[in-house]
Amino acid sequence: MKLQQVMSLTRKAIDDYHMIDAGDKIAVGISGGKDSLTLLHALNGLKRFYPNKFELVAITVDLGFKNIDFERIKAMSEELGVPYHIVSTDISQIIFEDRKESNPCSLCAKMRKGALNQLAKDLGCNKIAYAHHKDDVVETMMMSFIYEGRIHTFSPKTYLDRMDLTVIRPLMYMNEADVIGFVNKMALPVLKSACPVDGYTKREYVKELIKSINNETPGVKDRMFSAIQSSIIPPEN
Repeated sequence: MKLQQVMSLTRKAIDDYHMIDAGDKIAVGISGGKDSLTLLHALNGLKRFYPNKFELVAITVDLGFKNIDFERIKAMSEELGVPYHIVSTDISQIIFEDRKESNPCSLCAKMRKGALNQLAKDLGCNKIAYAHHKDDVVETMMMSFIYEGRIHTFSPKTYLDRMDLTVIRPLMYMNEADVIGFVNKMALPVLKSACPVDGYTKREYVKELIKSINNETPGVKDRMFSAIQSSIIPPEN
């Protein structure tokens, strides 16, 4: 997938859900994974001509895993002209060594978001962009249905009143396969996750479940997303 196509899908989501206003300063959460690097390129490309002028900064929350080098991410951000910041934490030690969490994902996400939100506020940002794509939306709904007994998923735009920040998800119309295609085409410097439970989570199980169902009945994932849009997250007027 070409950058122009990525920007087109990103702009559609932004316009449909009124994600960006003139004067916004948006922090892009950069994990180093394929999704966040794609989001940074998409928003930086849109910034050049989008009618509502906005600023971008990139933020990485360093979880404290050893042997993770963010220099290539830093170099990419500099090449794009986007200020890049790293916030160092001891999250990995707290979760895996001190607390020895058997189900670490929820606590890790909470601590990671807390660090990201705080630095975004310190930098004067009023919005944070997360790189959740269409597959993430569907998988989260299925996880909520299976494990929580409710029907719930990400909102395209969420206001965090305690932090006075708005979270936006501009990649929500992109398939994960398209993200992978874009990353490969652009040869982006994706970092491999150092998390010891990566690939063994409930989300990974649900991802494979949806993939299996979609292989047996093609189009299921897209129909699920359409159902989510019409019943849970309708576009704003």
